[in-house]
Amino acid sequence: MKNLWIIIAILLTAGCSRHPSHFEASVPAPDGPIMLSFRLSEGVPSYMIYAGQEVILDWSPLGFILEGNDSLAAGFVLEDSRTLTFREVWQPVWGQFSSYINHYNSLRIRLREASGSRRLMEMEFRVFSDGLGFRYIFPEQEGLGDFRIMDELTGFHIGSEGRAWWIPGDWDSYEHLWRSTPVAGIDSANTPVTLELDNGYTVAIHEAALTDYAGMTLRRHETKPLLLECALVPWPDGVKVYGQTPFMTPWRTIQLVKEPGALVESGLILNLNEPSRIADVSWIRPMKYIGIWWGMHLGVYTWHAGHRHGATTERARQYIDFAASHDIDAVLVEGWNTGWESWFRGDQFDFVTPYPDFDLREVAAYAREKGVSLIGHHETGGQVPIYEKHIDSAFALYRSLGIDAVKTGYAGMIRPEGQHHHGQWMVRHYRMVVEKAAEHRIMIDAHEPIKPTGISRTWPNMMTREGVRGMEWNAWSEGNPPEHTTILPFTRMLGGPLDYTPGIFDIRCERYQAERKKSTSRDVEGTRVHTTLAKQLALYVVLFSPLQMAADMIENYENQPAFAFIERVPVTWDETRVLDAAIGDFVCIARRSGNDWYIGGITDERERTVGYALDFLRQNQEYRLLSYGDGEGADYETHPLDLMIREDVVTASDSLKIWMARGGGFAAILERIK
Repeated sequence: MKNLWIIIAILLTAGCSRHPSHFEASVPAPDGPIMLSFRLSEGVPSYMIYAGQEVILDWSPLGFILEGNDSLAAGFVLEDSRTLTFREVWQPVWGQFSSYINHYNSLRIRLREASGSRRLMEMEFRVFSDGLGFRYIFPEQEGLGDFRIMDELTGFHIGSEGRAWWIPGDWDSYEHLWRSTPVAGIDSANTPVTLELDNGYTVAIHEAALTDYAGMTLRRHETKPLLLECALVPWPDGVKVYGQTPFMTPWRTIQLVKEPGALVESGLILNLNEPSRIADVSWIRPMKYIGIWWGMHLGVYTWHAGHRHGATTERARQYIDFAASHDIDAVLVEGWNTGWESWFRGDQFDFVTPYPDFDLREVAAYAREKGVSLIGHHETGGQVPIYEKHIDSAFALYRSLGIDAVKTGYAGMIRPEGQHHHGQWMVRHYRMVVEKAAEHRIMIDAHEPIKPTGISRTWPNMMTREGVRGMEWNAWSEGNPPEHTTILPFTRMLGGPLDYTPGIFDIRCERYQAERKKSTSRDVEGTRVHTTLAKQLALYVVLFSPLQMAADMIENYENQPAFAFIERVPVTWDETRVLDAAIGDFVCIARRSGNDWYIGGITDERERTVGYALDFLRQNQEYRLLSYGDGEGADYETHPLDLMIREDVVTASDSLKIWMARGGGFAAILERIK
């Protein structure tokens, strides 16, 4: 990959004033109305964000409380300030675009305590055309070596009321339905948190480059309902972060746009991460996959051995045969290794020993013979020390068999007791797994993960992750409502790809209902997927993942014309455009791969008609339009399988008018006619 970069020192015309304990500076975006203001007032730092005349974030606090109630938030004097502008064009290994422009103006502030230990703290702000990021930097210094952060005092003082989409600030899971409340209705939330403010701007608060730090949640200030305070996930002893200088925090990010679709098109989170540390990326490849997975969630099969065991040699061969005949890249097999009987009860997971009815070496060899990749699986059940003890031998086994992708899992509470999925200890673990996997040339799909913060730029073998209330909830609960997936592109997906596992064709899960009732203690009556079939296809375009699953059992794809769309749809893209969207209502996205475009549109529980000009197509060129839409009688509750497939010829001067049923959607291929 080649980077084109320019660094130019600039004197910002927005103005600054200096005094030992008072300093103000403003930094504009390279283009557009966004302006950051930093202020040191009587030794106390704070920041503010404008967009034109609108206050997006009012003056918001900065700083830390260290162990022993030691404040690092006041008593500062300015030691230095620097500004510069930066621009580069870089190419990802895979992504929603074939290249990204990283263009920002930055302000770097160096503060020193006026008395006492005279410790140094720096802050770096980078202002883009669609938002900004800032981080704290602790240089190596005599007055500060090892330290413990008890609280980060960063705040986000929202400038006006509006609507917020958020999930609870759970320290162990992001698998919640998104809530929609006034901004002041946020209690405690995991990020990203997305806001549509009354002043007309859409704002998303998140973090980037989370590497050796606790995950950030947000909590509402006790007396200021529009002030959201940083609340870090703690260690068992109450410490939030253990650090040693030199030390840098993750970036705190504020994406800021006029139309919500621009959030999806933003490269801000990725741009705040470091370039790839993997020199040879030739082995990293996006893939479409099927797997022995959905049947276990339905209760038809089991992960553990027995008469209903899912991961048998025979079944794996059947899935490999199906993948080979339908141009599917890979097959995931869950439940092949011994120890599943101890799930949630012990530490007996074995990452190298198969059950007697599964021959790992034979299956791997058969997959290679058929030209199909095998995706390995490591479920830890939260027993992290056991996994770390065996990870080298487990990865080495996979690599020796030609298995170059692994799905990891951390279902259950983290052991040792008191650690959390989203705390610093686990953030370190997740990063270790990705780095260790890179050493073995293995790609990772992480479930029960830390949230994505753009590290796939630095470690492009970190392909995708769950961190969302995904498809499996439809198999054994009340399920995900139709609006759920219309929220995800503007919230969870802002940090990175998500393994939502779409593609369920047996929408009502009726084929196995009788067997499920016999085989599971769960109440399975009425469990189903709350979409139409057309919407299941559209999710392949709307929800981005470079490892994308066709999640249903393969027998449900046999003789299904709709499966042709899944066979064709790419999993990495050259260009992405949000045609129109309203968070929680509907979203329509067009993505280009080479010369061809794919469109996906989804709606909530209300039917709607949408129309789009096709002016993004190449001029004076005909395209074959193959569309998969809701049939005239389609309805996600009563007629979810009513699908209409049609073919037309269109040009850039044409437009589409699409009707989507309740809980429905549409998918389309625009193939350039040569």
